[in-house]
Amino acid sequence: MILAERMMSNKDLAEKLGKDLATISKWVTNTTQPSLENLIEISRCLKCEINEFVRTTPIPEI
Repeated sequence: MILAERMMSNKDLAEKLGKDLATISKWVTNTTQPSLENLIEISRCLKCEINEFVRTTPIPEI
């Protein structure tokens, strides 16, 4: 969602961070999570706070 607000694609973010597009895709789809170091870099790149990426409420059980 933040990428869309910034009018950026996964490819744009991958290029800015020097990461593989597949890695960015896994982060975006929540298949894997970026390290704290990567979260800091992402927040700098997207000019937003890290807390925009961190869920603070529990996931409801199904």
